[in-house]
Amino acid sequence: MDTSSLVPPIVSVDWLRANAANVVLCDVRYYLDGRDGMAAHLAGHLPGAVFIDMDTVMASPAGPVVGRHPLPTPETFADGLGAAGISADDTVVVYDDLQGMVAGRLVWMLRILGQNAALLDGGIGAWDGPLVTDATQPVAVECRVRPWPAEAIVDADEAAGHAAAGGVLADSRAGERYRGEVEPIDPRAGHVPGAVNLPFAANLREDGTFKSPNELRQRFEAAGVDQSAIFYCGSGVSACHNLLAVEAAGLGLLRLYVASWSGWSSDPGRPAATHGD
Repeated sequence: MDTSSLVPPIVSVDWLRANAANVVLCDVRYYLDGRDGMAAHLAGHLPGAVFIDMDTVMASPAGPVVGRHPLPTPETFADGLGAAGISADDTVVVYDDLQGMVAGRLVWMLRILGQNAALLDGGIGAWDGPLVTDATQPVAVECRVRPWPAEAIVDADEAAGHAAAGGVLADSRAGERYRGEVEPIDPRAGHVPGAVNLPFAANLREDGTFKSPNELRQRFEAAGVDQSAIFYCGSGVSACHNLLAVEAAGLGLLRLYVASWSGWSSDPGRPAATHGD
């Protein structure tokens, strides 16, 4: 998918400061352990940041086959953005406190719609200015409804067929979940047969910022990633971290199997591979 006319997919704190007057800053903190993202936001956030909720704005209700974080309807997404003061023409910078694991999802959603959006490299941990605790009061705006582009998204049959034909289907989860050694969340352990493991965390340096574009390109090319590659993860969230890293590496914005392992593993008709199978 061609996003060459957009701002870079990953931007620094210095870039944010230089462009702050022309961007909407979004805090999308979200936790699988039940902690409250809004509470974290109110305890301290970047000045001017609005909070965007995963469950009500960035995803539809979970379910079998569709997974834990299916895409929201275009109408729900537009309404959520508009309520946060974001129009379809705004430039958006997104952060979290998990080195982009969650924030990447919103960035990817906006970029596939052709909207200027970027991930703040290093997230809240990279911010060296003051945090504020006052809730930002956005002025609601009209955000036009835009359909999800079919070329950015694949379903289970397409993912399976791509891997069976020898294409790269990349599992973005940690190695132990890919190998089926542990499964703390989803119905079954393992991975989609034929998938290779490219944990999203390997995109990062020790300080939590992204590796250089050249380092990222070497990583993905060594795994055979090309323009046809498909990425997935547990529920279509952390795979977006990989998709933005691939784009930053100059390889384009590739495709996502949104339902990911949470959808695949909930379907008893789908086989699960373990270890290096």
